[in-house]
Parts: sequence; structure tokens; C-alpha cells
Amino acid sequence: MNTEPVKTISWPRRYADLYAALWRNSVVREMGFKSNFLLWIVVELLWFVLQLSFIDVVYLHTDHIATWTKWQVVLLVGASHFIQQIFQALFLSNLIQFSELVRTGRLDFMLLLPMNARFLVSLRVVDLGGFVNAASALGVMGYAAHQLHLSPSAGQVLGFLLLSAASVLIHYSLMFLLATVAFWTVRAQGIIWGYYNLFNIARLPDAAFRGFFKAFFTFAIPMLLVANVPAKLILSKLNSPGSMLLLGGMGVVCFVLSEIFWRFSLRHYTSASA
Repeated sequence: MNTEPVKTISWPRRYADLYAALWRNSVVREMGFKSNFLLWIVVELLWFVLQLSFIDVVYLHTDHIATWTKWQVVLLVGASHFIQQIFQALFLSNLIQFSELVRTGRLDFMLLLPMNARFLVSLRVVDLGGFVNAASALGVMGYAAHQLHLSPSAGQVLGFLLLSAASVLIHYSLMFLLATVAFWTVRAQGIIWGYYNLFNIARLPDAAFRGFFKAFFTFAIPMLLVANVPAKLILSKLNSPGSMLLLGGMGVVCFVLSEIFWRFSLRHYTSASA
């Protein structure tokens, strides 16, 4: 009789191995369509250049937007683009395809696997081009910092990365919540793209907003937090840690709400074959 103990794999290792396999699959897929991969990188770069050109045009007619100078806004746009591209690389394609999983019944198969279904739904595809475009955003931020004679400390850089992670979490949680509407509407791509278009607000200085709109885009849909707070940390424009705590807290709250709605949706899901 074989008395050797059965080796078990811890769940963090199991999920790490699964995610590594998903990355390998994404690399193979992208390399199979190199032209499409390169084309989308170029398209995103051109869109980024267009945003920067718009800022240049605006500052031909003014020296400041509230308290923000030209190169401070360029750094803000770079931070916004960085966060957007990291989100796009990790989550966007998956969330857009979620309604198709529901409509075709492929979600049923995922729910039967011995894995967390949300993990599979959210991370099965990686858009590698997003990381290339995120690197270009960091390059623009570095150039803007040079123009502003800034030398961010290691603490500021680390803080920026952590705040950017919280911002990505907010985008993911809110868009995942919207994607689960597909349980009732079948097709939810229009809702998802509607939220994605709100990303344009994130590249605007929060000081340009007043009253209801500033409150709405800070607390209801926190677009004025996701890029402004990380950028302000690099620019040393934060007078207190309150904004950073608010951003982190909003990330946790949005994720918890999306998880509650996800579980509620699954309890009412009758499968595509029902």
C-alpha cells in the first residue's frame, strides 16, 4: 500500500498557476494576430497624443485652469491614461464579453469549475497592448515632471502606484457591477461603454468642478479621485492624507458593493438553458 502523503496545492499557488496559464494563452493569441496587436497600440497612442494636443490648445489661451499649470495638467493626463490602460489591460475585454458568456451559456460552465467564477470571468483575457500604452503614459509623466523640476521621492512613487491600484480597483468594481446587469438584460455592452466614456472626466483637474457635479463625480462615481489624487501626490499638492484615505476607502466600498450584487445576481440566475 502506498503510504506517501498526498501533496496538496495551496489556493494562492493554484490561482497563481492558473493566472500564469491565462497570461501564456493571451501572449499566444496576441502573437497570432500581430498586425491587430500593433494597430491597437498605435490607435491608443494617437488618442493619447490627441488628448495632449487638446491641453496644448487650451493653454494657448490661459496660463492656469484653477490652480493647475500646463505641465501639471499634462502630468494629470498622463496619470489618468496610465490608470486607464492598466485597467484596460487587465479587465476591460473580460467585462465587455461578460454578457456574451451569459447569453451563450458559457457562464454555466465556469460556474461548475472548482474555481472562483468571478476570478475566471474577470481575468481570463489579458490585453498586452495596454501595458505598452501604460509605459508611454509613464514616459509623458516623467517628461512633465522634468519640465516642472520635480524629483519625486521613492515614497511618492510607491504611493502613486498604490493609489493607482486603488483607482483601477474602483474602475473594475463599478464596471463589473454594471456588467452583471446582463443577468437581466442579456446585453449590457452599451452600459459598460457608457461608463468607459466617463474616463474622460478623470483627466480633468478636480478644481475645475463646483457644486453638485464635483460632489457627484467624487462620491457617487469617483472619477475626480481616480487620477487627481495619484497625480497630486507626485505634484505635492495634497495638504492632508484625507484624499488618499478617501480613494482607498472608495476602492474597498466599490469592491464590496460589486461582490454583493454579483452574489445576488447569481442567486437569481437560472442559466441560459432554463
